[in-house]
This record gives sequence, C-alpha cells and structure tokens, in this order.
Amino acid sequence: MNLVDWFNKGMTPEEYINSMEKHQENLQTILQNFEVPAGDEASLANLKNEELRVIVITEDWCGDAMLNVPILLKIAEKSGLEVRMLLRDQNLELIDQYLTNGTSRAIPIFIFIDKNGNERAVWGPRSEIQQQYVEEQRSKLPNKEDESFAEKQSEMYSQMMNRNVTDPSVWDEVYNSIKNRLQ
Repeated sequence: MNLVDWFNKGMTPEEYINSMEKHQENLQTILQNFEVPAGDEASLANLKNEELRVIVITEDWCGDAMLNVPILLKIAEKSGLEVRMLLRDQNLELIDQYLTNGTSRAIPIFIFIDKNGNERAVWGPRSEIQQQYVEEQRSKLPNKEDESFAEKQSEMYSQMMNRNVTDPSVWDEVYNSIKNRLQ
C-alpha cells in the first residue's frame, strides 16, 4: 500500500478518541487546555497552502501518544491538516517502515504527506527534550534484577504521566518540536 492508501484506511481523530479505553480523559484534558501560541497562528496557516495530511500511528494505551496526539490535533486545526489515525498493532506493515532507531515500534509516529502522497516529514515518538527526560528518569531506576525494579518503574511511569497531563511546559516542548519538523 502507498501512503495515500494508508491515510484513507485510517480513522478520523473523533473516531479514534471515541474508541479510546485507556487514556481518553488525559488526552482530552490536554486537547482542551493546550493552545497554539497566538504568534504562531499565521505561520501555521501558511501550511494550508501545502495541503498536507497526517497519518498517525498510535495506540490508546501509549502515554507518549496521549501527550503528543492532542498537540498535533491543535496544530492540524490551525493549519488545515487532515489527520487519520491507524492503530500500530493492526498495521505492523506500516510501523515497520518507521522503526525508531531501526529496531523499535515506538509510537506515536506522525507521517506528513503532501496531496500526491509524498512523504514531507516524519515526527515521533517523542520531542527531543522529552526523550532526554525519559532517559534521565530511566537512568535512576535500579537494575532490572533488583526486586524493587517493577515498583520503581511503575512509580516513574505514574510520575511521568502526571507531568505530561498537567505541565504546560511539556506541551510547549512537544509543540515546538513538531512545528520545527514542519518548517
């Protein structure tokens, strides 16, 4: 399948959000509270001329998708991007073309295509600053063989989830990362 076929196969953002079972409330919290900076609206409006579309490879259980997807949807709203969502685990043929570090099926992945279906940009699964933060937090975990590893890892994920849902500076980092990829 080509990228236009993948795009056409996808769900609308509304269908995806309505089907969510895990992080719907958190995603909607970010979607309702994040705003594109007023000074950027004109530059994002210029993207309308490019007639870009976005294929989002995601899963509703993914904390990174919960953070990044609503930011993308706000960008799409301001720039006229059409967005379609594909579930990673049902579309391995596609995600395997966009492996992180050549090995990982990390999500979300945003594939920006032009009106002819040519790939214009790819973004994901995290902003650079968010990736550094995750690596820093992981470095504090005990060795996997340590009996407290599972508990400490669970605490780390819970703390990161809370930060991602409540800290607007994290949203701004994601926004700037996506915006910079599109420029």
